[in-house]
Amino acid sequence: MADQHDRAEVSGVAPDPVDPALMRIDYNGLTLEEAEAAADPFEQFHHWFDEAVRGGGLEPNAMVLATVDADGRPRQRTVLLKAVDDTGFTFFTNYSSAKADQIAASRHVNLLFGWYRQHRQVIVSGAATKISRQDSERYFAQRPRGSQLAAWASNQSSILHDRAELDTAYAQASLRFPEQVPLPDDWGGFRVVPDEVEFWQGRANRLHDRLRYRRTDTDTWEVIRLSP
Repeated sequence: MADQHDRAEVSGVAPDPVDPALMRIDYNGLTLEEAEAAADPFEQFHHWFDEAVRGGGLEPNAMVLATVDADGRPRQRTVLLKAVDDTGFTFFTNYSSAKADQIAASRHVNLLFGWYRQHRQVIVSGAATKISRQDSERYFAQRPRGSQLAAWASNQSSILHDRAELDTAYAQASLRFPEQVPLPDDWGGFRVVPDEVEFWQGRANRLHDRLRYRRTDTDTWEVIRLSP
C-alpha cells in the first residue's frame, strides 16, 4: 500500500517534509561483551570488517577522515581504507590536497567507520604519517587505468573554472601515458597509527555497548567500557 508521500507524489501535491525527530529504529540482536572482544583492536576490527563485507553493505571500507585546518576548524570527508594491519589504517590521496596540508600541520586525525546494517560504528583516533613511496607505487600499480589517469588529471582541492577543464586534463594524461601510468610525485598513502579505537554496538532502548581500546605506555592495549 502506498504511504502518504507516495500518494502525494501521484496526485501532484508536494509531500509533507519528513520529520527526523520521528525516525526511530530499535537495535536488537547483536552485542559486544568484554568476554567476546579480541585482545587487540586490529583483530576486533578485522572481525567486524569481515562481517560488514559479508553483510552486503555499500563500500564497507568507506571511512570518514576528520582533520583540523589552520584556523582550528574541523574538516571531514569520506575516503577509502586500502590496507589495515597491526601498524595502522592506510588510505591514499593527493599529497597537495587540503587534507594532506592539514595532516602536515597536525598529524592528529580521526577515522569513523559506519556499518549501519549491523548497527555498528568504529572510531579510530591516532596520528597520520606518509607511507613509503615504494608501498605507494605498489598500490598505484594495481589501480584501474582510469583511476591512475585521474591522479594525474586532478589537482585535488584546487579551483576549477568548469568541468571541461578537468575532462581536458584527463584526456591529456591519457595521451601522455598511452601504456603504463607512473605514480605522480604528489600522490601516495597515509597510515593512521591509532592510540585509541572505539567499537560501538547498537542495543535496545539506546543502551548501547561501547568498548574503547587504549594504547598504554608499554605499547599494550587496555579495554574500557563506556556508558552509552
